[in-house]
Amino acid sequence: MAILKFRVYWEEDDSVYRDITIMHTQTFLELYQIILKCFEFDNKHAATFFRSNDHWQRGKEISLEKYDKEYKAAPLIMADTIIGSEIKDPNQKFIFLYDFHKNWTFLVELINVNKDSVNIGTFPACVRSEGIGPSQYGTKGIVNEKLAELEEKYDFSSAIPADGFNEEGEEEANEEEEQEEESNEEL
Repeated sequence: MAILKFRVYWEEDDSVYRDITIMHTQTFLELYQIILKCFEFDNKHAATFFRSNDHWQRGKEISLEKYDKEYKAAPLIMADTIIGSEIKDPNQKFIFLYDFHKNWTFLVELINVNKDSVNIGTFPACVRSEGIGPSQYGTKGIVNEKLAELEEKYDFSSAIPADGFNEEGEEEANEEEEQEEESNEEL
């Protein structure tokens, strides 16, 4: 049993990615579901994979279902297509397109194949998450745990005065004025 590790990049920002492990005997439908889960997207929209090459050109299509559009060749269906059957080279790449109106595009790259591993845990799984992913609807902010981490790392309360403005060198100027006043009083 081979365990495949894919790195799924958001096309807009390659510093935002998720690493996913999945068995080579699982289907593209399961890969599709874990990608959406890792990026916190719902599954309400059309989706398709394309087998790709090193230049990220679209090849054979592996679709969620057969859509009402023209195809050069009939697509494979995700639920019927085993991932291992579409791996043609050790660094196999796929393009994942989600929501044909918004064109969310993710670049999926095979980064590791582990043939000697013991089947521990459940697959597929998101094993690494880097960067704040795109927000499917509206905006996504830093909330809860991530905000608390930032607050601990940086003490925001003392860095900014109550009015929200701070002039560079303001404290030094105030100290100089006080020293001048003191020396003028002495004279």
